[in-house]
Amino acid sequence: MTETKLLERITVNPSIFGGKPIIRDHRLAVEHVLDMLAAGDSPETLLAGYPWLEREDILACFAYARCLIGHERVEVVFSEAS
Repeated sequence: MTETKLLERITVNPSIFGGKPIIRDHRLAVEHVLDMLAAGDSPETLLAGYPWLEREDILACFAYARCLIGHERVEVVFSEAS
């Protein structure tokens, strides 16, 4: 999957977490996924804890972080308030 396709999994919904980047409109922030991984949780632990989460979602979080660190512009998908 290309980085562009991975980044399409990152969405922003102003009514969820104040508009922080989230994964596919779910109430799971990119920041939270990265925090859990940095704390030592494995991708398998995250996948088990969030049954809807997919491996590509975790890769999308890494791609998003890489773009931000590289000072690249990231076009996120805005979704409608639920």
